[in-house]
This record gives sequence, structure tokens and C-alpha cells, in this order.
Amino acid sequence: MVIWVAVGGRGTLIGAIVGTLLVNYARTFLSEQFAEIWLFFQGALFLIVVTVLPDGIVGWLRSQNISLFNRRQQIATYPTLEEDAQVQHERENIVETENVTVSFDGFKALNQLNFSMDVGELRVVIGPNGAGKTTFLDVITGKVQPTVGRVLFKGKNLRSLPEHKIARLGIGRKFQTPRIYLNLTPRENLEITSNPNKNVFSTLFGRSNAIEKNNIKGLLETIGLTPKADIRAGLLSHGEKQRLEIGMLVAQSPDLLLVDEPVAGLTDEETYNIGELLLALAQSHSILVIEHDMEFVRQIAQKVTVLHEGSVLCEGNFEEIQNDSRVIEVYLGKQKD
Repeated sequence: MVIWVAVGGRGTLIGAIVGTLLVNYARTFLSEQFAEIWLFFQGALFLIVVTVLPDGIVGWLRSQNISLFNRRQQIATYPTLEEDAQVQHERENIVETENVTVSFDGFKALNQLNFSMDVGELRVVIGPNGAGKTTFLDVITGKVQPTVGRVLFKGKNLRSLPEHKIARLGIGRKFQTPRIYLNLTPRENLEITSNPNKNVFSTLFGRSNAIEKNNIKGLLETIGLTPKADIRAGLLSHGEKQRLEIGMLVAQSPDLLLVDEPVAGLTDEETYNIGELLLALAQSHSILVIEHDMEFVRQIAQKVTVLHEGSVLCEGNFEEIQNDSRVIEVYLGKQKD
């Protein structure tokens, strides 16, 4: 029964039916003609499906926008003015939260959070410890499900979607601590993450073509690691590792980059280099940055959002935020003179 579901596709009735028909047909044919190899074939089929088609045949067909059955003829409809305005609004916002609340045993890490960010924007989110910044990113990426409310990415509701499917929609996240392959070179790290075919065989045995090699070469130049492209990544400085991971994130071609405290523990020079890198990437990407370093925020921020107790306290440019009495009180810890 397990192999039926794996072959057809998990989580759907049609997947189980397709798997049952295919596996039973193959068993009938092979067990009669090649009885001695049937069990070997069954095991090989299971391994191939798990590694190459983890969502089964039906899942693969759906990912290619192929439907097995046309349930009914589609009737053409035309949007109202209100619906058209809503569609336009969703196109302008790459990510949006609507009244999102996240509760942990009664504690509200996020409390009716309403947030929106435009396509092509570089947004910085700041706030004191416990303001809900990390939980905010967790909700966007699906690591944590909202207790109340919803998250929209390019107009699509992300609620109940698993993390890997949200990532495939075009959301990439960089955590505070660099997560790179220390025993590989920066070039090899980028080759792995830029592989468009996310399966075991293509990752282990695939080779980059000329276009991919050129893209990786350009990305190495962008992150400033061309001179160190072929040394072990474990020999890079902390700042260089941060730039490499940002490059690995960009190599996946996400529409939205989520960057969590990229300059924690860096020198002033390394901090400046990260800032210039993010400003360069912002020319062609939507970027949301979580950060504490106010000089770094001053360097890169187009618009700043301040979180406090799980909600948006205020928003504006750096000067407006810097002079806001509420921010001075809750974030900087002192009253305005």
C-alpha cells in the first residue's frame, strides 16, 4: 500500500488510485513473465519515485499544470471594478499580512500584525528583543502557522502550505548564522543552490552548463568572492561567509529575499560591504531585512518598520523613525528630551 501511494501521489485520492492501477498492472505483467526480478523491480521503482518524484506522478503532473480530469467546462467571467482594484493591489504588494496573530501557550508573539511590502522594495524591520521579528519571518516561510489571520505572497494565501512549497513559490530566507557547505568551495556552493532540478540525482551527478557557469561567475563577482572562488568555504572570514550565503540565496532566483541580521558580529568594513551588496541586489529583487545595527539600517533603509509586542508600532524613513518618541522609548530605551 505504501508503494501505491508513493507512486501515485500522497495526499490525494486520485494519486492512490493511479498508483494502485500502475503498480498492480506492473505486478501482473512482471510476476508472470519475470517472476524472479519482480521484487527487485518493485524496490527500484520505490527508490526512483522517492528520489526523483517525491510528490508522485499526480504531484508531478500538477506541478506541470497538467490535469488528469477536466471536471467541468470553465465559464468566462469578468471582474468587477472592486475585484480589478483588488488584483492590482495584490500585484503591487509582494508580501502582506492581515491581522496575523501567533500564540504560544497564551503568549502572543505576533498580535494582529498588519504589514505590506511593495514589489522591488528594500524594507528593514527593527524592534527590541521579543518584538516578534523572527516569528514574523517564521510565519512568512511557513515554519510557524498563524493562530489567526493570513499571509499573502503575490496575492496567494500561504496558510497551511508546507515550507518547501512556499520556498518554491519564490521566497528565500537567510538565517543569522551562515549555513554553507564548509568543505566545498564558494563556486561549488553556488553550483548546488543554483541547480534548477531539486532532486538527489541531478544534485549529485548533474553538471552545470555554459549559461549556469556564466551566471555563477557573475554572482561570484557580485558578492566579491571571485579571488576566493576555489578555496574551501571554511577558510573564509565570517563576513565572507555571510556574503556567500546571500549569494546562495540569490542563486535560487527567489522573488523575495528574507535576510535575518546579516551583520551580527561583523567589523565595520564587513558591515559596509554587506550593505553595499544588499543595495546592489535591491535593484532587481524585493528584500526584507531584520536588523539591530542602526548605522547599518541608516546605510540601506528605504523604509523602516518598527515592531513592538508583535504589532507594527510605526513606519517611515530612517530620519522619521529616529526622531519618533515612541521608538525612542520602546526601542532605544529612553524618553525623548
